Amino acid sequence: MTPRQRLFAVLAALALFVVIVDLVRRRRLREEYTWLWLMSGALVLLVALWYGLLESLTRLIGAVLPTTTLFLFGGLFLAAICLQFSVKLSELETKVKDLAQELALRTAEQDDGTTDLGP
Repeated sequence: MTPRQRLFAVLAALALFVVIVDLVRRRRLREEYTWLWLMSGALVLLVALWYGLLESLTRLIGAVLPTTTLFLFGGLFLAAICLQFSVKLSELETKVKDLAQELALRTAEQDDGTTDLGP
């Protein structure tokens, strides 16, 4: 890795840290997701500072070039993010359905004049 590439990677990782902290501070990013993004920034910083680790991983997985390894792990990271968001979306969808059903029942009971809502 050339010094220019290393400098760019370090600056990109540091910029990612700054953006993450700013988003959390302004409450635009929830704390539960912060660890994931901080870890990705830390991994970019680690690879930028310790290029031998990337070369070792490349040999370990049998890839030809370190860029292939970066691309592979980037794809795996994106797949993990999509999976996590799908799980969260499914949970929220179930909650919205349950709330809509409860609201419909309460509205129907109120229209009928009954007030026994149960537990």
